[in-house]
Amino acid sequence: MDPFWPRRSPHFLACRRAVRSFDGPAVIGLSGGPDSLALAAAAAAEKKDVRCVVVDHGLQDGSAEVAERAAKAARGFGLEAEVVRVAVGQGNVEAAAREARYTALLAYKRDVWVAHTADDQAETLLIGALRGNPSGMGERTGRIVRPFLGIRRADTVGACEELGVEPWHDPMNADSAFRRVAMRKQVVPLLSELLGGDAVPALAATADRIAADQALIASLMDLAPTTSCAELRADAGPVRRRRLAAWLLSEGVPVQGDQLDAVEALVVDWHGQGPVAVAGGRAVVRKGGRLAILGPEA
Repeated sequence: MDPFWPRRSPHFLACRRAVRSFDGPAVIGLSGGPDSLALAAAAAAEKKDVRCVVVDHGLQDGSAEVAERAAKAARGFGLEAEVVRVAVGQGNVEAAAREARYTALLAYKRDVWVAHTADDQAETLLIGALRGNPSGMGERTGRIVRPFLGIRRADTVGACEELGVEPWHDPMNADSAFRRVAMRKQVVPLLSELLGGDAVPALAATADRIAADQALIASLMDLAPTTSCAELRADAGPVRRRRLAAWLLSEGVPVQGDQLDAVEALVVDWHGQGPVAVAGGRAVVRKGGRLAILGPEA
């Protein structure tokens, strides 16, 4: 029997409309927060071929209970749901948890639906710009699919209220020591105050255009990762930087603008300089005309 969907639910309706143009089979990365709960409910209401996977990072006391509660909520929507426990590596907690989570989700060999909203898109643009690498998320990146990029966080929170479900609120999302949280709680509200209106739509639209431009460049040119310095040096600057970024990401290294500049200098301004430190205690070096990444033990 189908779950009961509220008859009057403008926020949930926005979520349902957002998923209608997306098709499975897919897994939904379910955290139990309002965004992913709303995505799971909307997919269920629209009868999409999806199942939910709750990734338990084990980083907080009671995480197993939180994960099982999220899975139970998804089952209440009529979806299959399971909990997967992962081990989070060393280094930056956010980056290591994200890498472990996506590794677990992509192991299902299906598209992975995640619940990033327009608010997340705006934050991504600003964080990338501060790293010297302004960027945006596309609706699809490989097998990662983002049906909610066109709706607001207020819609997912409102949808949960309309559905009568109680989302989990990650305490890490309230800790301004994390850069993205500080961006959400301090910087974006300040920008809105300066503008005299909501800054998110303009920021998200800019990020959308950047993502579209990146996708166009990728479709028109060979952006396959390479470590050949000769090949990279022959590329135009924008193409070279994207190929370098693609290589770093393929090796599990988050891309930061200052580090990307230094790695590019190993290609275009080589004068015997030493290793370039990157995330996770690793380093990029040039050896024999090629780039390589050394591990923490090197």
